[in-house]
Amino acid sequence: LKSGIGYTDVSTAGSVITLKKNNGPRNPWGADIEEIQFTSSTIGKTLNVKISVDECFVMVSFKWIRQYRISGGLIFSDKFLQLATYLPSDAMYGWGENVHPSLKHNFTTYRTWGMLARDEPPNSAFLDTKNLYGVHPFYMILEPDGNAHGVFILNSNPQEVTTTPGPALIYRTIGGNLDLYFFPGPTPEEVTQQYLALIGTPFLPAYWALGYQLSRYGYKDLDDMVNIIERNIKAGVPMDTAVADIDYMDRYKDFTIGEKWAGLSTYVSELHSRGMRTVLIFDPAIQVDYESFERAMDQNARFIEWEREDQVMHSIQEKYPLVANTKIMLGVVWPDRHVAFPDFFDTTENTTKWWIQEFVRFRKQVPYDGIWIDMNEPANFGTNVPNPWYFHSKDHPNIEPLMCPSSSSAKDNEWDMPPYKTHSVYNYKEVGAYLATKTLCMMAVQANGTQRFYNVKNLYGWSEARATQQALQKATGKRGTVISRSTFPSSGRYAGHWLGDNSATWQDLQTSIIGAQEFNIFGIPYVGSDICGFNGVSNEELCLRWQQMGAFHSFMRNHNAIGNSPQDPAQWPSVAAAARKANLFRYRYLPYLFSLHFAASMMGGTVVRPLFYEYPRDKATYDLGHQFLWGSSMLIAPVIYQNAKSVDVYLPEDDWYSLFDHNYGQSVPHGRQTFPAPWTSLIPVFVRGGSILPRQTPNVTTDYTRQNAFELLIAPGARGSAEGLLFWDDGESIVNSFKTHDFYHMFLLISFSAPTIDTLEILNYNYFPDLRSFKLNNQAVDVNVQSSYNPLTTSLYVTAKNFIDISAGTVNLSWNHSRAAWSGSHNRRHYELFV
Repeated sequence: LKSGIGYTDVSTAGSVITLKKNNGPRNPWGADIEEIQFTSSTIGKTLNVKISVDECFVMVSFKWIRQYRISGGLIFSDKFLQLATYLPSDAMYGWGENVHPSLKHNFTTYRTWGMLARDEPPNSAFLDTKNLYGVHPFYMILEPDGNAHGVFILNSNPQEVTTTPGPALIYRTIGGNLDLYFFPGPTPEEVTQQYLALIGTPFLPAYWALGYQLSRYGYKDLDDMVNIIERNIKAGVPMDTAVADIDYMDRYKDFTIGEKWAGLSTYVSELHSRGMRTVLIFDPAIQVDYESFERAMDQNARFIEWEREDQVMHSIQEKYPLVANTKIMLGVVWPDRHVAFPDFFDTTENTTKWWIQEFVRFRKQVPYDGIWIDMNEPANFGTNVPNPWYFHSKDHPNIEPLMCPSSSSAKDNEWDMPPYKTHSVYNYKEVGAYLATKTLCMMAVQANGTQRFYNVKNLYGWSEARATQQALQKATGKRGTVISRSTFPSSGRYAGHWLGDNSATWQDLQTSIIGAQEFNIFGIPYVGSDICGFNGVSNEELCLRWQQMGAFHSFMRNHNAIGNSPQDPAQWPSVAAAARKANLFRYRYLPYLFSLHFAASMMGGTVVRPLFYEYPRDKATYDLGHQFLWGSSMLIAPVIYQNAKSVDVYLPEDDWYSLFDHNYGQSVPHGRQTFPAPWTSLIPVFVRGGSILPRQTPNVTTDYTRQNAFELLIAPGARGSAEGLLFWDDGESIVNSFKTHDFYHMFLLISFSAPTIDTLEILNYNYFPDLRSFKLNNQAVDVNVQSSYNPLTTSLYVTAKNFIDISAGTVNLSWNHSRAAWSGSHNRRHYELFV
């Protein structure tokens, strides 16, 4: 900054630095303030810096120093905060939720990514930097020496990040404070563990939730779902879970069953008898004229509201007696009447209590096992659109849309029309694009009027997931699994995530591999994509390859959109065969996958892992986004291109063994090479030398597989040793604390021990040895006190425990000696032993 502008450090007291304004020109962004405070603290190895001043402008710079300097300018005003920084390298990962065409960010050009939770499906067919369902302001950098660090900006307002040549980045948000956390690593996995130590470790999925799930939107009735489930079972596809979308509901209302689904409870019970489970979808929006909403009002549950009564859209409100005299903000989603959105930040907790009771009540009708929460950005149809698309939908009459203050002259437009709207609006290049597009008005209030929706909208999915996990566990008495569309840092404590309403394209197959790795970096390892693609019509080859790849994502579900042709595996004999092969491999190694989730839940860490996590000094792994690891031990290289008959694979410098059909069990050299990948084969999978993987003989469900004996796959490393872990519990008990949870933990270790040479006796040795100078391969060796030299017999006797390993190849033993006591001259004698 120019001299005389900005702020100067005037005092330091403990962890608080006070900055005083210089006597310079007034700033152009808002009212000046005289003082600002920076507060820093540490949490373990994590550095936290807080900068929090309301309704002011501040422009300063700061530095974070390890071996590389990170510095940049900061702009701080009421609705515009900007931080710019140079980066130590271009190997940056994270920021989301967006579709990234590569795992490593591209710094060759200027590119801005929006971050505002929005009902927006991914589309990888062309580069699109739009904001999707969740918000994750976290990134990791690999520095030039291979060390890693991470940065988390705790902010829940609309925000964006711009990557620029340099490399550098510019972060902007339009509200809240800047609360920065720095994670020093130095390994990528340690960065993740440090991040999760702050935001919370991920939940432990029920064991059955790691099995294959079959779903679609658009089942005509219960019989349609039953027929599709049963034909895949008949085709021999291992499967655990039937999933029902909103088709099962009565006119798309939560906690109801439609007439064509009257036998759902009976079928769910039948699936239970066969070792299978059921997951049902629930949306947050509640229609305001039926029993569930009436019970909410009776229990004083709260819903997102207008701030004042004079803002209420009475033309809508007066149609519904239950809300006629309230400030509840009404919108439109799937039901054919107006809906309200539960406020899970209700300070009385009445809303969460009502939510839990509704799930408990409904489970008495249908004994579901897991919960899928959707549309929780929250999504709303037709906001600010006079003639919304649903006017022409058979499921909706012409019900009036929600309208927010959306002009520069509108009253109360402060929140819906801020001076800077971020890439979350500008990306769409539409006259009618607003922050409120596809959601509620930013001026709404939550938490009994104490929080502005503008500030906490990005937390809606997180807050619903937290309440829904409580509801599931209360209703079932088991841990089950919740899957959520919208996420925020620490959502992984309560729910997993699927990558949204993708499309049946090869590009979306490719980016789903990157997305799963990113969400592991974000602390949400229970993640996967809609196999075969949700939107659009899939085809035999794409579906087959997606089934093969999807078998290696923690959340594995085939899901399809309404109106599209069926794409379940049994639709094509070749896909059914490929799904059977891939699923059986997955079920065989579920003990290993479950152990990875257990370790991540207990200690923090990733499950599906980028290769650079294990090889941070191998730059060839930095942008290898289409290969990935299970933990540290299994490498997967899926087929991602149409008409491909082989896969180009990079194996980092290490010991590797084939685990797929091609040369199963044989050692594979490291480096770049090509492997065959016919439709009838498992995709290339390799186990890393030095690993022990627990496994079981697979069966058609996880319940039946768990009944089989354990096996160990041992892949020796270069020295013949290997190690691994096994965590095991009953697969369904609620984990309140690992200190009290009943589970087994086994550390697996095997080592190869060859005989050692412990003693050397050298005859006709005419030197006086220095017994303190012995080195083996240039490393000091402590020889035993029994070692000696006899000048009369000229024999040297040297002994040490486990002195020389005969399996070690060529070894070099050296020491110092004197030719004769009277000469005073010293020579160095060098011995080599070839074993």
